[in-house]
Amino acid sequence: MVETVVSLGLAVDEKLVIKKNRLTSVNINEKAKRICIITGLHGDELEGQYVCYKLIRKIKENIKYLNGIVDIYPSLNPLGIDSVHRGMPTFDLDMNRIFPGSESGAMAEHVAAKIIEDIEGADICIDLHASNIFLREVPQVRVSEHIKDKLVPYAKLLNMDFIWVHPESTVLESTLTYSLNNKNIPTLLVEMGVGMRITQEYGDQLVEGIFNLMKKLDIWNGTVNPVRDPIISTEKEVNFINANSSGIFMPCVKHLDEIKREEKIGEIFNSLTGEIEEEVISSCDGVVFTLREYPVVYEGSLIARVLGGVK
Repeated sequence: MVETVVSLGLAVDEKLVIKKNRLTSVNINEKAKRICIITGLHGDELEGQYVCYKLIRKIKENIKYLNGIVDIYPSLNPLGIDSVHRGMPTFDLDMNRIFPGSESGAMAEHVAAKIIEDIEGADICIDLHASNIFLREVPQVRVSEHIKDKLVPYAKLLNMDFIWVHPESTVLESTLTYSLNNKNIPTLLVEMGVGMRITQEYGDQLVEGIFNLMKKLDIWNGTVNPVRDPIISTEKEVNFINANSSGIFMPCVKHLDEIKREEKIGEIFNSLTGEIEEEVISSCDGVVFTLREYPVVYEGSLIARVLGGVK
């Protein structure tokens, strides 16, 4: 059932409307568990649209196996998606920097508060993001170090390639994921793919993982496929590789490639002179989990992230 989470009037007789699709089992009871799938906070991140579509379609086709409540929020920033804008247009505001919001605050803060209010009471949430247009990420879950013991067991069920445990000092308290975890609602931040695009294989991979998670939580009674065993960053160091020159970057490695220290990741060339400005070299042995997608780079641009080396 499609329900309205919040509706606000805008200029020129328009409305800001955020909706969710609630899917419930036929014989629902008070003890039924509830999972929320959240995406679309940033208007240029579209990977979650395909995931929502596939989830809803598969659940509807096999509704007899549903044993709980699935709330799917495909577009928490509909104005951003409609205008291909990362933030909330007009306000030039990052929606994921205003939580938990305030019902009596400005429009964006009011929207944030209503989103939190609607999600409250859930047993688990997945906050799905894509990267920006510059980088492509392998399917991964990002977890704050201070709650890793609580969240990593859930993250392992999601069929992701990588679990990145962040130091607590780097976590932003104004995000939706932080606010929900702070309310004791286990919330997993999933990041995958690239901005303004949909990577179908990544979406299919996550959908398999979500059904596996729902199976473990007794929300889904249907059969599920085995999931992959993710790499976890707690045992290794994340190394950032940046450009030392400006130009056009062409990679010679792929995602999840194992590389050696001093091995070439790619080249930065000058299209005017026909010369190679820089050979980008790995600083350690490891696995590539982030790789430059947008070819134009400048000195300091992030080229890759490599998980490798002992902490």
